[in-house]
Order: sequence, then structure tokens, then C-alpha cells
Amino acid sequence: MTVLRQKMADALQLAGMSERTQQCYLREVRLLAKFHAKAPDQLSQEELQAYLLHRKNADRLAPASMRICYAGIKFFYQKVVVRDWPLLDLIRGEHERKLPVVLSVEEVHRIIESTTTFHNRVYFATVYSCGLRLHEGLNLQVGDIHADRALLHVHRGKGATDRMVPLPSLTLSLLREYWKTHRNPTWLFPARGRDGKQAPHANHPMKKSTVQGVLRHVLKQLGINYHGVSIHTLRHCYATHLLEAGVNVRHIQQYMGHAFLETTMRYFHLTRKGQEDSYHIIDEAMRRIGT
Repeated sequence: MTVLRQKMADALQLAGMSERTQQCYLREVRLLAKFHAKAPDQLSQEELQAYLLHRKNADRLAPASMRICYAGIKFFYQKVVVRDWPLLDLIRGEHERKLPVVLSVEEVHRIIESTTTFHNRVYFATVYSCGLRLHEGLNLQVGDIHADRALLHVHRGKGATDRMVPLPSLTLSLLREYWKTHRNPTWLFPARGRDGKQAPHANHPMKKSTVQGVLRHVLKQLGINYHGVSIHTLRHCYATHLLEAGVNVRHIQQYMGHAFLETTMRYFHLTRKGQEDSYHIIDEAMRRIGT
């Protein structure tokens, strides 16, 4: 690791960034340096502008990816090698207003039940039933389970925040049953290795590419249109299905780890339960119109 990269890595840690955010920001600065074949602290404001325009217009990055690009580069030039450039105040990422894809309860159950490999099936069931992000599920440790309180301790979530989420009894049983197959002292979902026998001694969890590939395969087998469906979709399903079941939105906000209630409220757009109640009330209230 170069001195400059180490300096940025240290600054990211001191700023309290999550491990995933640190990796993303470091990657963006590395790509910038690679584009110009020059150390990033040696670039001019004009060279930075040329790179950002290339990423936006030539690479056509999605708005979410462009926001990460901007954030990583701004952090570098504002916190690591301080530059007083007007460009840094100018750049702003677009915010998409697209609603997430949500599957029905039946579709989620079909996906889980159709996953033939036991470790992947338990992983999908845990992510869905606890509303976890992809990396949160992979990084679960044995000590995160509080069986006596029926809670799961999620460490280092988005924004480097921890939270406790309800742990359904069936999910606890599945996790216990799977753990007995490998008995890794640290990880609930340890890397298995190519021969599938490395799990008991693995010092890191499964790779995200593994579970992503399995989900794509299962979706294709079931004939579910998997455009826009990912591991994260299971998290969206969790929030929406809880709303439909009548769980208080404030509790869902807490379980999801959302800093703002507005983030959780978008799931109201994905369920018709409340709307159907409103339609019935309106229909009854307006029944005598014209009579």
C-alpha cells in the first residue's frame, strides 16, 4: 500500500466510515489515478473535471455509482490532500426516485425452498427474515446471536452503526442446524473452499459473488424475471411484508437501521394493504352520491 493510500485509509477510519465505504472510496481514487496514469495528488482541477465527465458521459455510470464516485473523490481532495477547488463544491450526484423491486411472500418462499445447497438456503432465509444487507448477512458471527432474547446483533451496518433485530425462532433453528455442519468458532457463514471442506477452519466468510450467483441461478430456474432482483431485494421484501402484516413503521425503521423515517416510509408505496382499506372507506362514504 502506498503512503498516500494508507493516509486516505487512516482518514476514512478516523471519520468513522464503514469498511465497505472505505473500500469503495479507495477504489474510486485508484480508478482516477489509473485513468490519468498519475498519482492523484499530482492532478490538476482540470484533469479531475475531465475524469468526472468521462465517468458520467462515456462510462455512463448509474446515478448511484456516480454518487459514490463523487463522494470518494471529494473525501480525498477535501480531507486527505486538501484542495480549495471550486469544482469540489460544484459536483452533486443525482438521486433516483425509483421504487425497489419487491416480491410476494409466496415468491420469496419459493426462492428459499428451491435453493438446493443448505448453506445458501439458510443464508437467504436469514437475510430475508432479519432484513439484512448482503454484507451484513455474510459477516454474521456466532456471538451475534442472543438466543435467550430472540435477537440478532448486526454489527457495522450502513453508517458504521449497530442494531438489534428480532430473530425468528425458525431462523434460529436453521442457523443452529447449519452451524453444526461446520462448527466454525467465529463465522456463521464461513468460506467453504472449492472442496466444500474448509468451513470449520475458515478465517473469513463466504464471498458475495457466491450467493449472488446462486440467487441468479434459482431465479432462472423458477422463471422469475430477475431483472432488478438481487440479494438486497430480500431486504426490501422484509420491510414491505412487515408493513402488510401490521408492524409499526417506527419499529421497522429501527430493524432496518434507517436513520430517517422517510427512508422507511417509501415502502408504503409498495403495499396495497393500507390503500385497499382507504378504497373501502371512500367507497362506503361516497355510496350515496347521486341518490
